[in-house]
Amino acid sequence: MESRYIYCIITAGRNEKFDLSIAGMEGAIVYPVSFDGVTAMVSSCGLKEYPVSRQNLLTHEKVIEEVMRKYTVVPVRFGTIAVSEEKVKKILEKEGGKFKDLLEFLEGKKELGLKAIFSAKGETSPHSPRGEAEGSGGKEVFIYEEILQEYPDIKALKEKIQKLPPVKTHYQRMEIGKMVESALEKKKDFYKEDILKSLSSLADKFKINKVYGERMILNVAFLVEEANEKEFDRQVNALDEKYGDKIKFKYVGWVPPFNFVDLAIEAGRY
Repeated sequence: MESRYIYCIITAGRNEKFDLSIAGMEGAIVYPVSFDGVTAMVSSCGLKEYPVSRQNLLTHEKVIEEVMRKYTVVPVRFGTIAVSEEKVKKILEKEGGKFKDLLEFLEGKKELGLKAIFSAKGETSPHSPRGEAEGSGGKEVFIYEEILQEYPDIKALKEKIQKLPPVKTHYQRMEIGKMVESALEKKKDFYKEDILKSLSSLADKFKINKVYGERMILNVAFLVEEANEKEFDRQVNALDEKYGDKIKFKYVGWVPPFNFVDLAIEAGRY
């Protein structure tokens, strides 16, 4: 008896016809399993567990993205496997009410992601919605010049030790590093607040995620009504123009709403 890998939950009427042709885990074709107006998109699988690898995660997400082209989806956590198609139906029977509530909550909404990153010298802003500018580390950052102008004590200490041998300025350089780091965090807080103020009113919800590297200011996901999407795009462009070469934005969507629904199904319970 083959197990079934579960990708996502959708609403589907009794007479719904599916014309999707999507390859899932191990290349198996994804197909619907329905019960009382709720459908799980699944594929046959031979493994009891899939390792968390880049390829497996991408396959899981790609299937959900393809289903999203036509349906509102509740994404199911990676690696959810039921021992049979009958078990999938049992899950839908027992949890159908909860699934319908989640689908109703997500109906007509999109998850959009935004990262704000201090620009490095030599980089330019994409000046377009959903640009793909990530920014690499190890480059001199424009914001440091602004910090030196706004903090005369840092600038004075830096100028004082510039002509001295590095071996004699170890502690001063460490002190400058701490001062710059503190000033940089204050800058990040200022820009983070301004960006969120501009965009949060257009979203039903937003979730702030972990930032990576010293240059990243903000990493946030927004859940936005489709009716507000164009205005949201416009506001992102306005922020891009406002900050010019100082801040780069990476704006992505439409993606599965993993940040707002974390559906864990313990298939072995059913």
